[in-house]
Amino acid sequence: MDYHFETEVRVRFAETDAQGVAHHAVYLVWFELARIDYLARFRGGYPELRAEGTEALTTEVHVRYLAPARFDDRLTVRCTCGELRGARFRFDYAIERDGQKLADGWSLHAFVDARTHRPTRVPAWLVDEIATAERPSGP
Repeated sequence: MDYHFETEVRVRFAETDAQGVAHHAVYLVWFELARIDYLARFRGGYPELRAEGTEALTTEVHVRYLAPARFDDRLTVRCTCGELRGARFRFDYAIERDGQKLADGWSLHAFVDARTHRPTRVPAWLVDEIATAERPSGP
């Protein structure tokens, strides 16, 4: 997978269990953090989308755990966005510590009208900006 964005997180004590291992549910929070940071690069990010009267609902999510994250670890959350079709889009993620992959996964989302919650197309300006950001670099 070719990830075009990354953000850093540090495992907080509150995110761990009695053994100091990050709780499985917090990986979804880290995915969301990366997703919101990713969108922030484009014309006001998620707040702008909401101001335009749309919401991006999460419809499905998957996490594969490979190794534990522990209290005070500094992690890199990588993500990429693709499969933009109509009202739907997908993010893929990898969480790493010092180059070791700890988890990976994906999330599916649907754009909806904020008032009616009826599906609406991903805004054209966002499709264009994501396409540019996700374009492979190099020859």
